Amino acid sequence: MIMNYQNGVPLQPCTGAVSSVKTKAVKKPVGLEANDSTENVEKGSEEYGCERFLNDTLRFPPDELGQGAQMLDNAFLPRPPLLPKPPGHPKLEKAFSLEEKVGRRRFRTSQESLAEPGGIGSSSVNSLQDDLVGHPVLNSTFKFLDGRVSSSSLHSNTSRDFQVSPCLRNGGSSHSDPGKRRSSQNYEQIKPSKTKLSPLQPTGPLPAMELNIASPALRTANRIDQDCMDYGVIPKSVFGRQHSNLTDGRLLDSMVSDTCSTNSMKSSLSVLNPIRSKDVRNRSFLEGSLLGHGALLGAEELDRCFPERSIGIYIATWNMQGKKELPHNLDDLLLPPDADFAQDIYIIGVQEGCPDRREWEIRLQETLGPYYVMLDGVAHGVLYLSVFIRRDLIWFCSEVEHTTVTTRIVSQIKTKGAVGIGFTFFGTSFIFITSHFTSGKTKVYERILDYNKIIEALTLPKILPDTNPYRSNSSDVTTRFDEVFWFGDFNFRLNMDRIGVDQILKQDLSSDMSRLLQYDQLSKEMKDGSVFQGFKEAPIQFPPTYKFDVGCDIYDTTTKQRTPSYTDRVLYKSRHKGDIKVVKYTCCSTIKSSDHRPVLGVFQVKVRPGRDNIPLGAGQFDRELYLEGIRRRITRELQRKQALKNQKNSTVCAIS
Repeated sequence: MIMNYQNGVPLQPCTGAVSSVKTKAVKKPVGLEANDSTENVEKGSEEYGCERFLNDTLRFPPDELGQGAQMLDNAFLPRPPLLPKPPGHPKLEKAFSLEEKVGRRRFRTSQESLAEPGGIGSSSVNSLQDDLVGHPVLNSTFKFLDGRVSSSSLHSNTSRDFQVSPCLRNGGSSHSDPGKRRSSQNYEQIKPSKTKLSPLQPTGPLPAMELNIASPALRTANRIDQDCMDYGVIPKSVFGRQHSNLTDGRLLDSMVSDTCSTNSMKSSLSVLNPIRSKDVRNRSFLEGSLLGHGALLGAEELDRCFPERSIGIYIATWNMQGKKELPHNLDDLLLPPDADFAQDIYIIGVQEGCPDRREWEIRLQETLGPYYVMLDGVAHGVLYLSVFIRRDLIWFCSEVEHTTVTTRIVSQIKTKGAVGIGFTFFGTSFIFITSHFTSGKTKVYERILDYNKIIEALTLPKILPDTNPYRSNSSDVTTRFDEVFWFGDFNFRLNMDRIGVDQILKQDLSSDMSRLLQYDQLSKEMKDGSVFQGFKEAPIQFPPTYKFDVGCDIYDTTTKQRTPSYTDRVLYKSRHKGDIKVVKYTCCSTIKSSDHRPVLGVFQVKVRPGRDNIPLGAGQFDRELYLEGIRRRITRELQRKQALKNQKNSTVCAIS
């Protein structure tokens, strides 16, 4: 049968009135037959019905004749404006239903071809070959010969090989029914809907997707990603519940690398590990072994919170000289400007503290803000010791124990002595001691006696289990804890006169204080083993912290002319070598309300897993202090903003 085009529209033969129409020769697509390049499509006239297709409304201008044939030369060029759909044609409605069937078949065959490992699009090509064999298409526009279409031609990127795209748009449907084929072709030419282009098939297999959830392409951009790297060791089955809640399961089933996509979204959902009901059934969180799965203080929980198993500890010691007035701002004391991050635990020891201890603790809470809570606070006369910890870490602390001791002959006088606080964090025991030894340049022996009395009189721990009882000594409290920090005003001086010290200080020492430290009494006694056995001190690279005139950087100008000395120190000791690493050891020169300068120490301390059978603190902290500190913080911020607003308004008025 010969298909003719009139005004670019294929006409279907039917019975009825006929008319003679001369058809124009149309160019044949290149590459279908090697020996047909010079042949012309036969010209003739046939009788056609359905004069509604031949009226003036369906005619194209003469310069647009043959446009439908030119469109077939390249399957990728956009189609020209199509004619409006003729109303109420039963043949076209039948073709429309056939088009739906063909679309469903093409979608099914494309899915089957993607599932085959041998190549892409093989099922579609095979179905096309099956339909074409024995049913060549012969019309005035193009021809398909038996056996001329192959899978290799469909995979080619040349325009010649893609001449089969009109058949692909038909979904490779069978051509056994000429009426259905003509109706489908006729509908494609005149349908007003958007044109569907031929699907582009990849030339080769797609590259494999990286299955690493840490990949930047899969992980969400979140600042806490580094804190959630421990998710990589959790079995994928743990996230089964989240998988079902993220989106429709039918959509996830069709996604590539669905598991990785789901896991990559967990950091944006929560930083907490999902809890399996099986783990809750198997054991209790209150007691268990060191390696018990799900232990509150076990290795899994420790690695989740601290992947490197180390915490940051900030220690500050300051002799306040009993001043009632506190500094207006304590940021430089607790949050130095050169520190990028705050630490996990803050320990503040004060000697000769202000009369109102509660006011001092509120000011500390106000400075640290809502991120920290006071785990414990102890006082012995004018000796204050406060422990602040990040509020999300209080669940991993044991009950806090504390004790005090006085070194005065008369115990009612509590100006000299020591305060100790001990607790267990995960499986590592800590003790923090602040003390004030006997003053006087020549009273070295009395200071040694103070040290010996303190290590014997501090009765810690009380109910907390000793993490290593075989290395403990009942006469030395520092041997009963894993990590020991001892700081305060030890009152050890420089064995040198004032004139000699001033001459050395006038020189450009930079950070080398060895010329002064060679006269330090504490360094000498520690080297001799008289005090602080087993303790270490970070290198001192700051000037002496005692004794200044209040409010300035000038050393004592009174008649006593006291020699500048390193009285304020921070020492540390550990049961395990290398557990404590010094990050910073310096003084705070901006706080000048006392004759002493505060001394600061920042440390990184190793932490080990623990057992859940220790008495836990159950998240206890000073709630009233927390609320009052936050209230004051907010009030001060509002006052600051109001002051800035008033200053701005006054400036505008002055200018006007």
